[in-house]
This record gives sequence, structure tokens and C-alpha cells, in this order.
Amino acid sequence: MEIIKTSLSIAGKEIHVESGKLAKQANGSCVVRVGDTMVMANAVASAVAKDGIDFVPITVDYRERGYAAGKIPGGFFKRETKARDSEVLVSRLIDRTIRPLFSEYWRYETQIANIVVSHDGVNDADIMSIIATSIALHVSNIPVAKPVGAVRIGKIEGKLIVNPTLEEQTISTLDLIVGGTDDAVTMVEAGASEFSEDEMIEALNLAKEEIGKICNFIKTLPSKEKIAVAEPVIDSSLVSEVEAEAIPKAKECVTIKDKSQRDTTWSSFKQDLQKRLAEKYADKSKDINFIMENVFYKEARELVLTKNIRTDGRSLTEIRPITCEVGYLPRAHGSAVFTRGQTQALVSVTLGTPGDMQIMDELAGEYKERFMLNYNFPGFATGEPKPDRGPGRREVGHGALARRGLSSILPSEKDFSYTIRIVSDILESNGSSSMASVCGGCLALFDAGVPVKSACAGIAMGLMKEGDNYVVLTDIMGMEDHLGDMDFKVVGTKKGITALQMDIKIAGLTTEIMAKALEQARVGRLFILEKMESAITQPREDLSKYAPRMVSIVIPQSKIGGLIGPGGKNIRNIQETTGAKIDIEEDGTVFISSDNPESLATARSMVEGLTAEVEVGKIYQGKVTKIMAFGAFVEILPGKEGLVHISKLGKGHVKKVEDVVSEGEVITVKVDEIDKQGRINLSKNI
Repeated sequence: MEIIKTSLSIAGKEIHVESGKLAKQANGSCVVRVGDTMVMANAVASAVAKDGIDFVPITVDYRERGYAAGKIPGGFFKRETKARDSEVLVSRLIDRTIRPLFSEYWRYETQIANIVVSHDGVNDADIMSIIATSIALHVSNIPVAKPVGAVRIGKIEGKLIVNPTLEEQTISTLDLIVGGTDDAVTMVEAGASEFSEDEMIEALNLAKEEIGKICNFIKTLPSKEKIAVAEPVIDSSLVSEVEAEAIPKAKECVTIKDKSQRDTTWSSFKQDLQKRLAEKYADKSKDINFIMENVFYKEARELVLTKNIRTDGRSLTEIRPITCEVGYLPRAHGSAVFTRGQTQALVSVTLGTPGDMQIMDELAGEYKERFMLNYNFPGFATGEPKPDRGPGRREVGHGALARRGLSSILPSEKDFSYTIRIVSDILESNGSSSMASVCGGCLALFDAGVPVKSACAGIAMGLMKEGDNYVVLTDIMGMEDHLGDMDFKVVGTKKGITALQMDIKIAGLTTEIMAKALEQARVGRLFILEKMESAITQPREDLSKYAPRMVSIVIPQSKIGGLIGPGGKNIRNIQETTGAKIDIEEDGTVFISSDNPESLATARSMVEGLTAEVEVGKIYQGKVTKIMAFGAFVEILPGKEGLVHISKLGKGHVKKVEDVVSEGEVITVKVDEIDKQGRINLSKNI
């Protein structure tokens, strides 16, 4: 293939594309560059279709190389190892954008491998990676329905910005990432500062306009002949025989409200029918299973689309029963149990000191993360035996979404300097567990006494669409997610939206459908917030007695070294003596924390003593540290001594120093002067 070099301008930035030069053995490859940030995308598919699977086998891996930013990776191994959470999240963005464009019958194992090979610290690589992936697929022989594009939308000083720089993102009130084709949206990911539904639609429309330009540009690039995708051919007599029994049984099953009973009934029927047809249709078990699942899919959707009835009997906008409980865990600093239908989350809040912040080592630079949210999904939540092997991509993604939704309501670090960790353990799941984590997380923050700005809740919206006929479902359960066309999660307060995430299975959605979903979600969100208020209406006035108490003082930066002491001697002495924990920031802010009020007060006094300046004319209580013939040395502040000359030990004549003071005695002295050499002269005759 010949080398392609071309470019496209989006929002005043040149996007440079090169293909055919690197990684030529991949099915498709390209390098996309903006500024000095470069992403190489490679698309590879197996030569033979994989047999025996009923899903589209796509894997997306986005990785960042340390050399891209001139960095050597931290840690013991000094090389890139397991993907960081930030890399996993970008991999998910790419996957969710392109997956709806693959045929449901595509069975060739496909890998998208993206590598950030250069990073300028100005232009982010995630949007470029989605575009590069689409180009790599387009120039390859891997078939996708259409090219996709992606943009990030920010809002600064009331103005929408397309693809803001990393610096601009830090001051933006919106972080909206949209992926899609030239006529529809396939993926949305957003964090916002309580945006209204109208503001969000305005941003989505701007994104859609820019995405159209990118898609039309990709269409102009040359492409290889695509691999043909064949739909499975099934014996019509087998279809008729299976459908004759499966259709009435599916009609019965889709109206069973209880998830376990419904699953058991349908599973037993499938096994029974497989056995009865095994002899007549040998080696056709996969076809039989395919037909039955297709029947169930159609009947479940038909129930909703034509009768506006849901499997569990709810109306299209009805929310499952909700119960809320706070303070469930006696030792956690804050906790809540949030249950919605058959989805339940046990959520806890732990408060820590600034020293507990997570150090993030990213290409754009190292920083500390004050707020963490970890989402866990054990097998027992769905009644399955599954070993715990650590968080997978799904857990990372759900935790990041819940964190994004709650981060907007947290108090500023200046007003509340604690490190905050939320853990959501999903105990039972039948859809919307990430949104249960948001609701439970908010309740747990209230219970912990964190002065959040307002209550926050999340809800998952679904969609079933056939042609022009569609319905939007409020608070979808697991089956509606599995059989539906959209999973649209919306997080927000009474004032507005704080996070969005949308995944779809069809070729794309119009903003008109999204507008309807957002409005339906707003009504549902307000209902959930009202239910949450029945458990707790505002953050508790006091922190848990088990949470550390913390004070902060600011010292001159020049005093930091003296506070720490040689080899950390001084700071270590304070911590060992009092049991308090000391954290020192580069700007001179000192955080002192302890579970014991007396320990806290003592540690603060010691810190202030080590960092205080001796003032001329001020009176101090000091300890006599050494007696000499000419006077006594007195420690008036930790590590700071002055001399009381024998002539100033009393009002009259003092013959011997020992006649007036003794070593170890605490006396009252006054600072008379600090000479040019920094020596402190004291007097006792006051």
C-alpha cells in the first residue's frame, strides 16, 4: 500500500495523518499527530473466523510509552507493565465508539492496538486515538459500517470549546467526549458542573457537527477490499419447529417479574427442547440455541414496543422500589446501603490525611489524587461462583463514572482537606449497579459528615428501537440492558447533570432521542433524590469519632527544612512523641492529624515551636539546658536557645549561677536582643 500523508483542520488545529509507512503487516495502521502528540493505531484480525461464539470478538488496547514524554517509568521494573486505570478508560472509550459499527455476525478475532509514541503535554491523546482507530479500520480489510470520529467539548467562561488543551481542561466546567458517525452518536462520556439538559444538548450538537467533518475526511482515504461477513444459514424446518414451541414459552417467560424465576424457567425450557431435538437434529445444538435466543429477544422487545409493558410490570417511566439506609457499618467513617429493585450497593467512606492521597504518574505529569472511588462486583452479586482476581475493565469503568458524578459535589480541598475514599461493593445486581454506587456514595458522604454541596443521584436509561418506532425506558434492569439498544447513564443533582455515559448497540442515535432520554432521566433523578432524603437530608454536623481530626497551619517555606530536621529527625520525634501524623506540602502548609485531641494539640504546639520566630521583647517560658560560670542557656523554643548572662539572672548581684537556677528548671525569661550573629540574649530580672 502506498504511503498516505494528509491532514484535516478541526477547531483551528491541524490533525496530520500518515498511513502505509509503519506496521505494514497489520491489516490497517496509521499515525495521527496533533502538535507533538502522536498516536499509532493498528487494526489486526485473525485469518479464520472463530467457531462456537455468539459475540463480536473485539479487543482494544491503548497504551502509553514513557519515552513519549521523555520519562522513565516509575516503580521497581522501570518498564511499562499492566495498563494503568487511565489507559483502561481510554481503551473503553475506543471500544464503545467502534463496536456498534461491526456486523453482529463478525466472528474474526480483532485487536485494536493503540500506542502513544509522542506526547507534548499540551494535546491529549484520547480523542486522537479514537480517530486513529477509525482510520486504521477504514484503510484495512476489516469491515465496519461507517467511519467514526470523536471530539472533546469543554466550556470556559460560558463558551463551548472544541478539543481544549490539557491546561484548558483544568479550568473547564465541562468535559464531554462524543464519538459517532456522520449522522449519529455512538458513544458519550461526560463530567460537568451541574449542567442543564439544554446546555448538554447544545454541547452534543456542536460535537456532532465536528464529528461529521472528521467522518467525511476519513471517507476520502483509500481502503482495501473488505472481508465478507456471512449471516448464518439455518435449516428452515428447524426454525419452524423450534419457534412453534419457543414463541409461546418466550411470551410466558418475558412476563415473569422475578429475575431468578424467569431465568430458571427459560433455561429449563431450553435444556428440555435441546434434548428432545438432539436425535432428530444431530450437531445442531448451536443453531437451536441461536433460534431460541432470537425468539426471546424478539418477544421481550415486542412486549415493550407494541404494548408499552415491561417484563416486571412497570410502566416505561416507573422506577423500581428504593430503600436507603445510612450508618450501617459501625466503624466506617460513613456508610450506606442503597437498594433499587434487585440491585444493591454497600458503600463506605473513609477519610484520610493528605498523605493518603494517591500519586498518579501520567504522561502529562505526576499529580496527587485526593478523591478515590473503587467499585467491586463479586460473583455472588448475580448468584455465580467467580474467583476474585482484582478489578477488571468493567469495574474500572464503572468506578470512574461514579467518581466523576460525585466529584462535582465535593467541597474544595481548601475547605475540607481530607483525602476521601469511597468503596462500593455490589451485593446484588439486576442492572444499574454503577448508578446505585452513585446514590449510595452520596448517602455515605452525608453519613460521614463531608460538607458536600448538594445531594446527587444516578439513573440508567434504556432504549428499544425498530425503524422509526422507539421507546425510552427509565431505570433499566439487566435484561433490558442486554436486549435493548442503549445504556444511557445520567448522574446529577436537583440543579443539573454532573456525569453522563452512553453505550449503544445500534449504528447510532440522534440528539432528539438523547434529549428525550435526558428529560426522562431528570424526572427520574428528582424522584430518587426525594427517596434518598427520607434516609438523611443533609451531611452530619460532626465527623465520625473514628475519623482522624486534622488541623493545618502555614509556615514559611524557608522553615520547612528546619521542621523536618536532619534526616527527618524533628518530624519523626514529633510523631513518635505524640502519635500524631504530620504531612508537609511544598507551599508550607502543614497538616497535623490524630484520633486523640490531646495528641493533636501537643503536636501542633511542637510544630509551631519548631517553626516560630523568636521575637525581641517577648516573654517565654524556657527550660535551663546548661549552666556555665558566666550564665545559663535556656531553650525558649524547640531547638532555639538563648543566654541569660549572670548579670541578668536577678535584680541584685548574683555570685554564682547555681544560686539562682538549676539545670532542667523552667524559668520565665525575656528576649532582650538578637545580635548580628543571630545569638539570643535573655534576661530573668523581670
